[in-house]
Amino acid sequence: MNRFLRPLTPILFIWAFAMPATAFDTQAKAAFVMDITTGTVLMNKNADTPLPPASMSKLMTLYVAFEAIRDGRLSLEEELPVSTHAMSYGGSTMFLDTTDKVRVDDLLRGIIVLSGNDACAVIAEALSPDGTEAGFARFMTQRAQQMGMTNSTFMNSNGWPAPGHVMSVRDLALLARHLIEDFPEFYPMFAETEFEFDGRAPKNTQNRNPLLKLGIGVDGLKTGHTVKAGYGLVGSAKQGDRRVVFVVSGLPSVKVRAEESASIVNWAFRQFVEKSVVKAGAQVARADVWMGGATSVGLTVAEDVVTLVPVLGNSDLKAQVVYTGPLRAPITKGDELADLVFAPEGLPETRIKLVAAEDVAKGGFLARLRTVSGVLLTRLRQSSEGGF
Repeated sequence: MNRFLRPLTPILFIWAFAMPATAFDTQAKAAFVMDITTGTVLMNKNADTPLPPASMSKLMTLYVAFEAIRDGRLSLEEELPVSTHAMSYGGSTMFLDTTDKVRVDDLLRGIIVLSGNDACAVIAEALSPDGTEAGFARFMTQRAQQMGMTNSTFMNSNGWPAPGHVMSVRDLALLARHLIEDFPEFYPMFAETEFEFDGRAPKNTQNRNPLLKLGIGVDGLKTGHTVKAGYGLVGSAKQGDRRVVFVVSGLPSVKVRAEESASIVNWAFRQFVEKSVVKAGAQVARADVWMGGATSVGLTVAEDVVTLVPVLGNSDLKAQVVYTGPLRAPITKGDELADLVFAPEGLPETRIKLVAAEDVAKGGFLARLRTVSGVLLTRLRQSSEGGF
């Protein structure tokens, strides 16, 4: 079987636009930016490198907690006890102690707004298969793998420095997208700028996300910092019908994190516009079929494909159809058969699944004879050219 690279047929170049991308040169050690409205990746810097995520990993604890609430295993009104282990955490906390029993909704806000390490541990022990934070961390890792976060391993619930506790920025972006799309009822919590718990630490009530009050559409999600991880942020912003998710990690200071993150948001919304690539049902190309009632099958997209393109530029958007072929019959309409691969200059590539436009039945005797004859002719031609 061969890997085929097929250029788009000329008729589809009606959507080839002049557009080199204006690259964003980030100081972050790792960064990932995606327009989730179109699925366009705008930035990819060391996106799959596992790195210490610091408090950004609290997003996974929140996701598991939201699932438990949705499934009825936990309720917002339920009060949870605080263990000695949870109380022992330093760093950012809700200042909980073992005399407390805390409502789940307060714990959630304590994690989101105050970045409470102790609040994470309370949630973790309540949901852990064995009642321990370590057991919850193992569960988090398994759940993350199920969700496609293949570069994430958790050793605790809050990102406290621990050997082997890592996430990639792509995984963090995927997790952010899941939080936004899977739990719209809880997502507004991430935009809350202040939370005061029981009058404790009145000077420690502000959300650490520096972008929430800038008026640029940012409505989440989580900051993070340790000495080893540097300063990071998982953010999301919505302007008009577009939503962008972005992650930066390894920045040198709070100031740089705030400036860099705001610049990324402005760049993502101001330097790109939406363009239609291909309509659902339109044939993109045809792929060769092996032993079928037809010698080829049409390739199309199941849904309209829209991408982002730079506002200005002078080069064309080029695309290829990639598949392993020839494809073997039978083929059913709608089967995923190939990828449509394209990338504006300077941007990471985007891959869209192409599906069969029609059924192709398994061929009978004549089809098999035609296939064998074709193979023999190809080999004879190669032999005569010295390639066999």
